[in-house]
Amino acid sequence: MKSNPFIISGYEGAHFFCDRVEETAQLRHEVENGNNIALLATRRMGKSGLIEHYFSLPEIQAKYYTFFIDIYNTQSLRELVQKLSREILMRLKPYGRQVLQRFWETMRSLQPGISFSPLGEPAFNVQIGDIKASETTLDEIFHYLELADKPCLVAIDEFQQVSKFPEKNIEATLRTYVQHCHNAQFIFSGSQRHTMSAMFTNASRPFYQSVSMMHLDSIDMKNYDVFAKSLFEESGRHLAEGITEAVYEISKGITWYSQKLFNTLYANTQVGETCSTDHVQEALDYILKTQAYSYEEVMFRLPEKQKMVLIALAKNGPTKSITSAAFIEKYSLQSSSTVQSAMRGLLEKDFVTLEKGLYSVYDLFMSYWLQREY
Repeated sequence: MKSNPFIISGYEGAHFFCDRVEETAQLRHEVENGNNIALLATRRMGKSGLIEHYFSLPEIQAKYYTFFIDIYNTQSLRELVQKLSREILMRLKPYGRQVLQRFWETMRSLQPGISFSPLGEPAFNVQIGDIKASETTLDEIFHYLELADKPCLVAIDEFQQVSKFPEKNIEATLRTYVQHCHNAQFIFSGSQRHTMSAMFTNASRPFYQSVSMMHLDSIDMKNYDVFAKSLFEESGRHLAEGITEAVYEISKGITWYSQKLFNTLYANTQVGETCSTDHVQEALDYILKTQAYSYEEVMFRLPEKQKMVLIALAKNGPTKSITSAAFIEKYSLQSSSTVQSAMRGLLEKDFVTLEKGLYSVYDLFMSYWLQREY
């Protein structure tokens, strides 16, 4: 039993993973029928956890090699191929030297940076600067995927980042490789739903109609309630009625925020005690207190105009008409052009998200902190 069963980072197994039965079945169905998938969801809704849960299923582990990379912080094709080649090598590690050797022989451009101990343990020492020709390395990766002795599943999280890479025609290049790789299937997940939708539904884009689209929404509150209560009961703790509803109201049903609140509630409930609805607000207060320093640093570093717009958005909640006279007057902003300029900067820095025409503060807890402090 883990010290705290409400996991807020990574995947720790099916026991600590809530629901997503239908979504897991949908992934299985699409893969079994040879389809690539685009998985779209608000950031922190649980895309990565769902993919890792699906990849961990015994039948998937038995049939496929599974590879998963997050490219949220990548800025070029060179960084993508470095991450993917490292992931493939590390994931193949449990399968032994013979399987690793096949990959090593294929990756000629990276051979100097891949070594093996006398016991066959691989070491990946390839730095970004060691990749001299990104497209050559990309070609080698797909050549390996095509020749692998088992079919492969490759998941690329925050796939919308490739649209920002400086290389020309990168989407077309990747689409060509994916299209001609018959031994691998791909899951492209992303949180910027407007950008991801455009990549896969715009007829002028290379990935147009090349995938099955999946949208990930909130976990059903009743299912989460059963999940949370069972984890409390396992350790002799108890959860009063109405807790999950209160948590969902604060977290807006976004999985990570729900998990974080329950992680705190669990930590603050002793064995034999019952966690009541009064404790939910206390948990939120504690979280905001622990995050205050980092939020203060963010606000200190923001340009004044961006700071004012971010505060206004936090107070107003999700907003469509950010340049309306009413919004500008209500929060004493300078002008519509000033708001537009500040919003561009906030979007680029990921402090603000734009979904379904609504602008909102990306970090929900930061939004609550801003409402209190300003």
